[in-house]
Amino acid sequence: MSYPKIFAEFHNADEQGRLRLNCVGTIENLLCQNIKLQEGQLLTLYSEELEVDGVVQYSPDESLWVAAIDWEQIREVVDIIVQATV
Repeated sequence: MSYPKIFAEFHNADEQGRLRLNCVGTIENLLCQNIKLQEGQLLTLYSEELEVDGVVQYSPDESLWVAAIDWEQIREVVDIIVQATV
């Protein structure tokens, strides 16, 4: 299944390992795609050559949206492109 694809900075994780969805690239992607974040929303998060699916959550401790991801499921986009052409 395909989810909306949003930029996220993989080095901007909180103490629980969730990606913070507050960087400029993320906000620009959300605005361009007219996406309003909601609890439980599914997204594909990407940064340069990496991507991963995640679930949106609100962090009351930091007063911002985050995405819970499985760090073991991060995919290299280069591999995906190569596999698609084989």
